[in-house]
Amino acid sequence: MTEALIAALFVFVLASFAGFEVINKVPPTLHTPLMSGANAISGIAVIGAILVSGANEGQVSVILGLIAVVLATINVVGGFLVTDRMLQMFKKKEVKA
Repeated sequence: MTEALIAALFVFVLASFAGFEVINKVPPTLHTPLMSGANAISGIAVIGAILVSGANEGQVSVILGLIAVVLATINVVGGFLVTDRMLQMFKKKEVKA
């Protein structure tokens, strides 16, 4: 393995642990309101993952880029679903006559 690949995997592992710790420390009452901000960040992550997978620096980067695209897309879609569900709670209920 090259030094660049080892460095990239090291950064990936550190980012995974840091991300898990940051998300794990958010109280459940704040999780839903923060979801729209997280959607914007995940959207940026999708674009970055597409750039990484399209760079074609090697088979490993394409595979890791594809995994990153899939996981970030799942995060964006799930975030929008949770945000939509939260907004549905605040809509006035229609009264049937």
